[in-house]
Amino acid sequence: MRLFAGLVGLLDGSLGGTSIGPSGGSSGGGTGVAPGREESLGRLVEFVQQRRDSGEPARLVFICTHNSRRSQMAQFWAQAAAAHFGVGEVECYSGGTVATELNPHAVSALRGCGFQVQMKVPTDNPVYEVRFAEEGAPIVAFSKAYSDPPNPRDGYCAVMTCSDADEECPVVAGADLRVSLPYEDPKVADGTGREGEVYAERCRAIGVEMGWVFARVRSGA
Repeated sequence: MRLFAGLVGLLDGSLGGTSIGPSGGSSGGGTGVAPGREESLGRLVEFVQQRRDSGEPARLVFICTHNSRRSQMAQFWAQAAAAHFGVGEVECYSGGTVATELNPHAVSALRGCGFQVQMKVPTDNPVYEVRFAEEGAPIVAFSKAYSDPPNPRDGYCAVMTCSDADEECPVVAGADLRVSLPYEDPKVADGTGREGEVYAERCRAIGVEMGWVFARVRSGA
């Protein structure tokens, strides 16, 4: 599947060069991810590889408190990365401990990175269609609790993208594996005039790490 050009550049950049940490800042490192992150990311690689080896779909549910920013970005980037690196039988979802809305600044950041995001149902919790390629069905996106449909009820890997959700959910019902992968909340920039910059940095940081994961699944690393 051929992804939109902007997405390809960032995902291919995850294969090496400058590292981008969970706050979006850069550091020399040569692996594409910041020091200290590889262990958690490696657990994701192992989960996907094991499920594929057993002939089962690898289901990933990205979880943060409000399912409004980081968990949604991670879902879209992970699904795009799986497609870009030719890793089939991967299903990506997201949810929160509560439902709110997909934040408008997050929508802008996703568009800036190359996703096509179109609002389909304008409500207090809008429904969007998100595309990373011309072909294939769009991802239907809205804020939801992690236990709400269409998320799987069991047999998945819970990826905790914020420390608050990690602390509030000592047990994630139905998860076969839990991975802590927190990113700094871009919400800190709300009302500062730096929303565009900070949300874009966080979106790119998540994209680099999801690219790192699926590049290694493809290579069997």
